[in-house]
Amino acid sequence: MVAGVLLLATVWVFLLRYVPDQALLRPTGVNVPVDGVFPVRSELLRAFAPRAAAVLGFLLAFGVVGGWILAGRMLAPLTQITTAAREAGLGSLTHRIRLHGRNDEFRELADAFDSMLDQLEAHVAEQQRFASNASHELRTPLAISRTLLDVARKDPARGRDELIERLHAANKRAIELTEALLVLGRGERGNVAREKVDLSLVAEETAETLLPLAEQRRVTLTVTGDAAPVAGDAELLGRMITNLVQNAIVHNLPAGGRVTIHTGEGDFATVLRVENTGPRLAPEQLPRLLEPFHRGTQRVRTDEHVGAGLGLAIVHSIVRAHQGTIHLTPIRSGGLVVTVRLPPA
Repeated sequence: MVAGVLLLATVWVFLLRYVPDQALLRPTGVNVPVDGVFPVRSELLRAFAPRAAAVLGFLLAFGVVGGWILAGRMLAPLTQITTAAREAGLGSLTHRIRLHGRNDEFRELADAFDSMLDQLEAHVAEQQRFASNASHELRTPLAISRTLLDVARKDPARGRDELIERLHAANKRAIELTEALLVLGRGERGNVAREKVDLSLVAEETAETLLPLAEQRRVTLTVTGDAAPVAGDAELLGRMITNLVQNAIVHNLPAGGRVTIHTGEGDFATVLRVENTGPRLAPEQLPRLLEPFHRGTQRVRTDEHVGAGLGLAIVHSIVRAHQGTIHLTPIRSGGLVVTVRLPPA
């Protein structure tokens, strides 16, 4: 409508206003009506105005109907996206848009929304599985404590020293599991402090702390490499190295073996590598080792280190919180190499 009015205004300004309102030239000796030869402004307006009004009316009707249809077709994908968003808001993460048609902006938005729903669904499923496993793991030491107390209540003559020792072990197990869950949750949140930490010094302190466990299992523990500065949380990074080395010792061969910790700087990254001997691992087993509460099928379990399957899961969460990567490589002769790459300080 605006375009039509502007066009008519242009005709008036640049054409009709220059047409005289009366004929200035009159022919001589020719018997014809003057108006038929020399049109004037009033006659042109009389003939042009009704047709212009009809054209404007047609443009109005065509614009409304055509605009309604065009807007409906263009906004139909947006309606589908809104429906999917409303379903997700109500808790249903299984609904997908799966928009077909040409690759326009709406198609890109729908695909991005579907991808977001896929990630949300996987994340929620992982959290539910984690909560279920955590409650199951915590129930075990609590059930043991309750059983021991019931037995002691029914049999007062039972030795108190044995009861206290077993309750202490069950309580220690529950505390260690709770602390591991807290560290795992802290790493998953990703809000870590940033300070300069040398992984080589942390690795040496960890090796010194875990040396008695290595000697008990007749495992040779070696630390090599150069300075490895990173920017991160010193406590979490220390827990990361401790878990890696402890897992390397516990998962080693029953009768001796070796664990090597290497630190250094690589291409645009600070590298920590922990290598240990042990049983052979199939490549398809490696991704599951980073999942919470997953225990290796050939794990060596003892009373002093039962484990809840959270060691590598905590390492994975700490590495992700520091914007790093972790890679597991099986050794053909047996054992595992864990390589962690973190942004340098």
